[in-house]
Order: sequence, then C-alpha cells, then structure tokens
Amino acid sequence: MKPKLPPLLVVDDEKNMRLSLEAVMVEEGYEFRATDSAEQALRLLEQEQFFMVITDARLNGMSGYEFLGHVRTRWPDLPILMITAYATPKLAVEAIKSGAIDYLAKPFAPEELLHAVARCAERHTLLLENSALRAKAGEPYKLDQLIGESPKIWELRRLIQTVAPTNATVLILGESGTGKELIAGALHSLSQRSMGNYVRINCAAIPENLLESELFGHEKGAFTGALKQKHGRVEEADGGTIFLDEIGDMSRSLQAKLLRFLEDGTFTRVGGNQELRVDVRLIAATNRDIIQAIRENHFREDLFHRLNVVQFRPPPLRERGGDIVVLAEHFLKHFSLAMNKHIKGLSKGAQQQLLSHHWPGNVRELRNVIERAVILESKDDIQPTSLPDFQLEARLRKVDAPASPGPASLDESMAQFERELIASVLEQNHFSLTKTAEHLKISRHALRYRMQRLNIVADTAIDEDVVGTNGKDTSR
Repeated sequence: MKPKLPPLLVVDDEKNMRLSLEAVMVEEGYEFRATDSAEQALRLLEQEQFFMVITDARLNGMSGYEFLGHVRTRWPDLPILMITAYATPKLAVEAIKSGAIDYLAKPFAPEELLHAVARCAERHTLLLENSALRAKAGEPYKLDQLIGESPKIWELRRLIQTVAPTNATVLILGESGTGKELIAGALHSLSQRSMGNYVRINCAAIPENLLESELFGHEKGAFTGALKQKHGRVEEADGGTIFLDEIGDMSRSLQAKLLRFLEDGTFTRVGGNQELRVDVRLIAATNRDIIQAIRENHFREDLFHRLNVVQFRPPPLRERGGDIVVLAEHFLKHFSLAMNKHIKGLSKGAQQQLLSHHWPGNVRELRNVIERAVILESKDDIQPTSLPDFQLEARLRKVDAPASPGPASLDESMAQFERELIASVLEQNHFSLTKTAEHLKISRHALRYRMQRLNIVADTAIDEDVVGTNGKDTSR
C-alpha cells in the first residue's frame, strides 16, 4: 500500500490562476493549498508538510526567485515548479540554476503541468519507500536469530512459523531481555506484510501525555507546541505491522482508545474530528504480570482479551539449560570479530560460572557479560576472572511464587528447585564445595552426588580439604 501524499502548495498573486490550478489538481486527486504571497508560503512550510510547491516568478512583495532561494536553503529536498507569463530562455536557465525542478511558460497546457506534478509525486513516494527499505535493511529479523537448541526454543520457532502468515493480533509476555522484540520482528518478516513498514513504539519510554499523539497523531493547534499537523505511527504502519512494547505501562484512558482501534482500525487524531482508518497488524508485549495488573485495575481486562488472540511466552534464560553456553559462544564470535581479538572459546571454569548464574537480565545480560569478557580477556579462552563475580546481580534474583500446576511432575519440580538452590549457593561461595556443603548442612560426598545426579557441572568446583599446596588434587 503506497503512503498517502501530503498536499501541494501553490503560490500565485492572481486569484483566477489559483482557482484554475485548484480545479485541475483536485480533479486529479491531489490535496491542495494556495496562498497569494511568498511570505505566507514560507509560514505555511514551517507548519505543514508538502510534496511540492508551484510558484509564479513574479509576486507582490518577495519575488518567486527570492522565494526559491529561501526554500532551497531551508528545505533543500522540496521540489519547486516555477511558472511565469514573461518566459525567456535566460529566465528559464536562471530558475533551473536556482534549484527549480522545472519551468513552465504561461499559457501552458494542463497536461504539461500534470506531467510535472506527477513526476514530483512519484519522486516523493519513492523517497518514502526507499527510506522504509533502508530502515528494514538495517535491522533484519530472521528466525535463525533465535539462538538455542532447547525444546522451548524449538517450540517457539514452530509457533512463529505458524502464526506469522496470519493477521492475528499477538501478545508477547515475558521477562525483560528474553527476546520479545526479536519475536515481534520475526513475525513481521515472515508475514505477508513484510514489504510494509515495521513500526515500533516503547510505551514506557514516551511520556503519557505525548504517547497518544505519537500513536495516533495530532492536528495543528491541538495543544501547546502543536504548530502543524502530525501523522501518527499507526498511519506510518498502514499496510504493515506496529509493535507496542511495554504496553503494560500504557494509561487506562489510552487503553480505551487502543481497544477501539483494534476493533476496526479506526482512530481520530488528537484535536481532530475526522475518523481515519488504516490496515495494521498489531503486536504487543510487556514484562509485567498482566493478570496482577488487571487485578490492581492498572490494565483493562477487555483489552487483554482483545490482544490475547495468540500468546507467546519466551522462556527465561535460566530455564534453557545448555542454551546459555550456546548463546555465550555465539556472542563470543560476534564480539571477537568486532574487536579484532582471537579468542577461541570458553574455558571449563567460565562455562561453569555462566551455568551457575541465575540470569535475572536474561539474554540481554548474557550478551553484556560476554562483551565485557572479550574486552578484558588476554588469553585464547575466556577465563572465569574475565567474568563478573555476579554478587550484585545475584541480589536481583526474584523470589518466585509457587508455580501454577503444569505438565511437570512433583519430582521434576523438586529437582528443578534443588538444582537452582545448589547452583546459587555454589555461586555465593565462589564454587567452594566445602563452604557450599557447610552452607547446605550436608557432607561433601552428598553434595557431589547431588550435583552429578542433577547434571550440575563440577569441573571447577574447589574442595579445599583435598587440594594440596602445589595445587594438585591429592585425593586421586
């Protein structure tokens, strides 16, 4: 779907000429603005967007040539067509040198004018399309960017491939850093709307009083500072997809307007009365507990049900097991190449330290940790000393409420709890088996047995009582 053209602006001090041009342009479907002076035209250009300007060479007050010079300085990409009843080859050359896109002598055939206007309209449309394509090319979203081999990630990929070709509204729920934006981008890139715009708005990053204007646009004079009409992001996304991140932070009053928009695609700009309609697929995401937000009257239940056509729940990193190492090695290759460093991989000790951490910041936190490690590391493999000690991050660990009944059995749930508890205490005691066993009030032998049973890597765990002064394990 092609973007809608802004109006064209005509500057001519002859009323009959303005009326004649208006009749021709409106009949061809162009929006039209007209003024009788260059001074007023400059004020209009400050307040509103136009795809081109048609100006007479001779005007009362500032001439068309002087006007052309001002526009070239302030709006260098705006095409200007000059017309005059006093045409000479010299004036035509002067107009083109001054920056006019074309020059017509009065009287001219309407077809000549319409041909010049059509070229400017096509140019404007191509510039918008190229801008959108450059934006999309700069941030490609592909399914293989969802790195991991755990069953939950395979299931997530399959669900994306199933849902993407539809126009279903999608709600993505998950902790911060789990890849919600990556899921939204993949849904768009695999959809039939992939050639349309993909527009993202972070609802938490825009002040509440400006979010409605950002989303739906506003009319000139709608509020202090609204000097000209502004199209909203939903209009920019027409024919494509809009992603509303952190929708749980949206005010209830705006939630009501969004609910209406979701019903039939209609909306009204702030300060306007005209009902507009667009064809947009909406994807929303939040890291908040949406059910708790509904109970506390912070989020509308009817909006939740309208958004929740298809729900995605990307798993937190701590539930993805070996994906932690897979992702770490992926980021290691990326940052090693970017920093021109030749680091081959992760040492056993570094892997243990990564696997033992709870990752409250999820994949985003892991990415930052590996970037830091690549900066600090001077050896061929990442060593534990290049990783954070995670003491500060460990304090961010959430005290989770008991999980709701699910497919996991009681034995599986207890094993998961035991695994997380031992990993946490190991981390707190810097992987000392002696101190960890004392903390848990069990023997070292019992601790080793449990670690082996729960598949907790023990290669770098230190048992002070069996390590000699020369650093060798004397228990063997």
